[in-house]
Amino acid sequence: MESRWRKAKMSLGLNLCVYVPRTLEGDDASSPNTGSSTAALVSPVASSSSAATSTNTTPTAASAEQSNGKVNCGAGALMPTTPTPTSAGLRLSKSGSKSFKKTCAICLTTMKPGQGHALFTAECSHTFHFHCISANVKHGSSSCPVCRIKWKELPFRGPLPSELPQVNARINPVNGYQNGGHMTILRPLPRARSSGRLHHLAALLPDTDPSTFNDDEPLELSCEATEDPQQDSLRTVEIKTHPEFTEVPENTSERNFTVLIHLKAPLAQHLKTPSKLGDGNGPSTTRAPVDLITVLDVSGSMAGTKLALLKRAMGFVIQNLGSSDRLSVIAFSSSARRLFPLRRMTESGRQQSLLAVNSLTSNGGTNIAEGLRKGSKVIEERQAKNPVCSIILLSDGQDTYTVSPTAGVHKGAPEYCALLPSTNGNQQVPVHVFGFGADHDSVSLHSISQASGGTFSFIETEAAIQDAFAQCIGGLLSVVAQGLHVKVESLHPDVHFGSIRSGSYSSRVSDDKRNGSIDVGDLYAEEERDFLVSVNVPPGYGETTLLKVGCVYKDPLMKETVNMADVQVKISRLAFVSVQSVSIEVDRQKNRLHAAEVMAEARFSAERGDLTNAVSLLEDCRRMIMGSASGQSGDRLCQSLDAELKEMQDRMANRQRYEASGRAYVLSGLSSHSWQRATARGDSTDSESLIQAYQTSSMVDMLLRSQTMSRSSTPRQAPQMRHAKSFPARPQPR
Repeated sequence: MESRWRKAKMSLGLNLCVYVPRTLEGDDASSPNTGSSTAALVSPVASSSSAATSTNTTPTAASAEQSNGKVNCGAGALMPTTPTPTSAGLRLSKSGSKSFKKTCAICLTTMKPGQGHALFTAECSHTFHFHCISANVKHGSSSCPVCRIKWKELPFRGPLPSELPQVNARINPVNGYQNGGHMTILRPLPRARSSGRLHHLAALLPDTDPSTFNDDEPLELSCEATEDPQQDSLRTVEIKTHPEFTEVPENTSERNFTVLIHLKAPLAQHLKTPSKLGDGNGPSTTRAPVDLITVLDVSGSMAGTKLALLKRAMGFVIQNLGSSDRLSVIAFSSSARRLFPLRRMTESGRQQSLLAVNSLTSNGGTNIAEGLRKGSKVIEERQAKNPVCSIILLSDGQDTYTVSPTAGVHKGAPEYCALLPSTNGNQQVPVHVFGFGADHDSVSLHSISQASGGTFSFIETEAAIQDAFAQCIGGLLSVVAQGLHVKVESLHPDVHFGSIRSGSYSSRVSDDKRNGSIDVGDLYAEEERDFLVSVNVPPGYGETTLLKVGCVYKDPLMKETVNMADVQVKISRLAFVSVQSVSIEVDRQKNRLHAAEVMAEARFSAERGDLTNAVSLLEDCRRMIMGSASGQSGDRLCQSLDAELKEMQDRMANRQRYEASGRAYVLSGLSSHSWQRATARGDSTDSESLIQAYQTSSMVDMLLRSQTMSRSSTPRQAPQMRHAKSFPARPQPR
């Protein structure tokens, strides 16, 4: 017994928080030969150092220190002992170590005291197997694999047992090897001079939100960018038109003649500025800064690996925002709370944001409406405004507050739409929504994204959350056009518009059928938009000019309005046309719009319980697409549509699978094709997937950065990571 007390006293004398768990075999504390692991857990509010140990001691050594319900961590600093996702394991329940269940974020295996593995808890409160994290550090990593915060002190392996001096283990029980296990060599933790850090975190995460969210950090003062004359032609939106047929017989009239309007955004802008807005993790480019609000579900169902991976994904977002970008985080469960106001992502801003995100714990119900309301409130009441603004919303469950369990998921959608941020003029604030797992309310979440002009992504597996976020912010950090408005006008007295097929974009045709318009909104760098305009073609001779197309938009970086020159659409009129060759470009877009319509019809049949008809509709659409002119030519979009329709068929094989993943997968596909913007669903972010429509270079670059970061924090030999995605080669954007 005296030996055990000596070990406890020495540990506390070194200002270490020593946690001695019970063994897995039972609660027998009297057996001297029972081997269990001891983890030195460091409170993030008491010290910034980190430690891990491994000894042969028994639970009685620490019983006196834990009897009062708290664990002593040094000079006056007390740590709470309630197990949470970020502080689990600080105290054992009466059932012993069975209550300690955490997953190592590196090897993804369960960490249980008593299994002969030392555990390492970092200053940011994340815990790993010591052999996993030390291997990580050995390969050059100096930050947490979960939250990406930079550590002030790093774990490292001690000397081999043969290199240790021959000393009595009883007088050095912490810093030595026991039973040949790997052991960290510890530096004594500095004594806590005061509870200032505790007060700092309390101020960082207030218990209640202010009544008005007008405390956003002022924008960075920067000099105006000046355009480079050599780059002028590269920074404007490109307009192209394609008639369905370039040659039409002169005595023939056409009632539903299709004209394709094709828009392509310019490359990411490179302008002359005194300082460029970079993120510190890649090449610096000049771009429009962003105000980003993330609304995150931290309900009880997010506990464990889900919350850990969400924190890691948020760490990735924080690290890739520039110093002029601003971020605010809303966390919701039974209620919603703003973790911090809109804050610039300077070096200090990032560190404070990482600490705040790291403090999240999961509990309670799911109140999506309250989280969305507070996110909108941050946008509406901010004092300053960056040119680009967006909300990212993630949830993994049904709303247990807005929608009653007996009301059904469809009745809650209108309530959410009323909570969307009010628009300023024509500029809409999109809400990009991520449904996480099999239990989320995909119908309501999809309706939120549709009403706001955002996208809906389906994150089916936990490991895909960071890639999904990366693809989204890759677009948000590359906005080159805002409020884009397309105008079409008839140039022939007998040419009238029939319809404009624009997907989810708002379009109008005037009463006289001679003018039309499309509201496109924001465009990311290199994004493309395609719209089909139906017109009637009267008889004519020589050449017939049908219509003209123009557009106007705002350059968010130069802060000026750009009016693009009109492009005319003409067709040749010949006395005789032997064979009319359809435009591949027009045929491809007809296939896309038809596929989206069939997806909606198939989902309607599935919701009524007729899965057989739903699968049949999808099969007919696949045959039509692959038999079309563009399908026969090997068009990539047609191949992608065929693969996606096949995947939907598989997910409608039975009711159980449709409920678990089919509905969300179809809704994410509809969101992607109706907005012509990339969403995450299934393996769509995998470089080897065929379903990669609408990805831009900025999205692909951010995906590669995400995957590279994930690979660098994962030991190559870990067999548990077989399911993780890899990016062996950069996918080429369409």
